[in-house]
Amino acid sequence: MPSERIYVLDTNVLLHDPESIFNFKGALVGIPVLVLEELDKFKGESTDRGYNSRSVIRHLDSLRARGSLRDGVELDNGGVLRILFAPEKKVTIPPSLTLTIVDNLILLTILGLKQMGYDVQFISKDLNARVKADVLGISAQDYLKGYITPETFYKGWTHFKVPSVSLKKDMPVELQEIIEHHHLIVNEFVVLESNNNPFNYKLFRYLGNKEFKQVSMPNLTWPLEARNIQQIMALDLLFDERVQLVTLLGPAGTGKTFLALLAGLYQVLAMQKYEKMLVSRPVIPLGPDIGYLPGTIQEKLHSWMQPIYDNMDFIAHTVNRGRQQDGYEHDMPVYAGRRAEKQQHKQKKKFEQHGKIATLDHLMKEGKISLEAITYMRGRSIPYQYILIDEVQNLTPHEVKTLISRVGEGSKIVLAGDPYQIDSPYLDFSSNGIVVGTNKFKGQSLFGTVFLHSSERSLLSRLVSEIW
Repeated sequence: MPSERIYVLDTNVLLHDPESIFNFKGALVGIPVLVLEELDKFKGESTDRGYNSRSVIRHLDSLRARGSLRDGVELDNGGVLRILFAPEKKVTIPPSLTLTIVDNLILLTILGLKQMGYDVQFISKDLNARVKADVLGISAQDYLKGYITPETFYKGWTHFKVPSVSLKKDMPVELQEIIEHHHLIVNEFVVLESNNNPFNYKLFRYLGNKEFKQVSMPNLTWPLEARNIQQIMALDLLFDERVQLVTLLGPAGTGKTFLALLAGLYQVLAMQKYEKMLVSRPVIPLGPDIGYLPGTIQEKLHSWMQPIYDNMDFIAHTVNRGRQQDGYEHDMPVYAGRRAEKQQHKQKKKFEQHGKIATLDHLMKEGKISLEAITYMRGRSIPYQYILIDEVQNLTPHEVKTLISRVGEGSKIVLAGDPYQIDSPYLDFSSNGIVVGTNKFKGQSLFGTVFLHSSERSLLSRLVSEIW
């Protein structure tokens, strides 16, 4: 007769997903009492760990009404939850395994279950704990609910090879064939590329109900444009007021922050679509921190917002230089006679239509841009603003959920981040806020995402992304 299987949950699993105790349908789930001791240490924190530990404790408290947690309480999914104690009988363990470490005491509890005849599956997100469990002969695995790999996460676009003759049509027939044979998601981009020439292509966005929109570079009066097809996709979403949530993902140098800032500035200053632009990013240092910074909140934020200042300086410099005589003459086609004068006058008006861009500090004084600390955004409602949150890979899913819920009437929020460069020790590719948020909103008509994979910063930046 096969032994009864029990899934034993580590502390980190409960801190990662407070609902994990309900996700083993029809199974026996065990939580070592030492895990409760660890949860108690975290419950006072104002972090996600604190929030999740309190959620788990509330779940367990409500389950007490159904019976004894030590003997086992039936769950709505047909499973049973038990709180596990250290084995009453002596368990043989390697002498080098010190029992002053909580992880080792949890493993001791699991060894006691094995001695009692249970088929134990230890569920932990701690790599070292899983390795030690394996050494002790305990079957261990990661908690995989909602797990997203770099190979399978939703990138927001797909591409197909078609005959070049099809690209001469406004709506190639292949689009309808793609709908029939492939599961397209609302606001997913489709690249139709010539069989023989990768530079010959057409770009479309699926709108749902078998409808497509042909996509091209937005017609801006500023002398800035996309450098690759993924950047065109990003700008298409950023300028579409019906898409209220946009996520931009990709390695360093792909233009995520730059594109989001460009679209926000243009819609605030040139189009006046939003009253102001709000920019924020997590305060997580790269490498050892330099300690507390002096000054007011704005003075402290200046250091953390330096990448925003850098991008703003580049945009302002390019736009303002483009409005000078040399700028708009340089890019003009060469014509003869009066036609040249007309073209030059037209180009000049195009560049001067909306005036020069002021410095970031000046725009902040005018109330057109604000730099905010994420810490102080809880509880707010932000209407009629273009909101950019940068470096979102360093935020937890709960923090991202809180930020998105701050978006008020007439606002748009853009989340940008590199899921391959995570500075928070408690997050990975699968569990960070921008990847989880992208996966949660996938298929919603007010949401769109683009994964940008081509670095445009420099040859060195592109090379380091490829070989490191």
